[in-house]
Amino acid sequence: MFLLSLAALLTLHGQPTPAEAGVRAVIEAQQAAWNRGDVEAFMSGYEASDSTTFVGATITRGYRQVLDNYHRRYPTKERMGHLMFSGIEVMPLGAEYASVIGKWHLDRPQEAGGEAGGIFTLLFRKTPSGWKIILDHTS
Repeated sequence: MFLLSLAALLTLHGQPTPAEAGVRAVIEAQQAAWNRGDVEAFMSGYEASDSTTFVGATITRGYRQVLDNYHRRYPTKERMGHLMFSGIEVMPLGAEYASVIGKWHLDRPQEAGGEAGGIFTLLFRKTPSGWKIILDHTS
């Protein structure tokens, strides 16, 4: 009986929580959108709010400003390259928030900017339209 209880507990622990599954679905959709060259769909993972914040070399506040920066930095599908996320760790922070740590890598030709990569930390908030990024710190 003890072994069955332990096996059930380990199985439950290995299952992603609804929050983790929801956040991972957003990240996977963003990666697919990026690789199609669709910045608008990629940005649908962010909350369309004036308080949405992106921290990189500078701090950018506002969904529209973040979107404009992506368009400026990645004006073509070739410049966008092929995006891969790895090492994704999702940590639910209560019922309405989750943090994410992971790595990103862009494969692209040298003439399009060459390979690039780094790490990121995201803060997600559960909204009426699903899980959305409210803070993105990417380096």
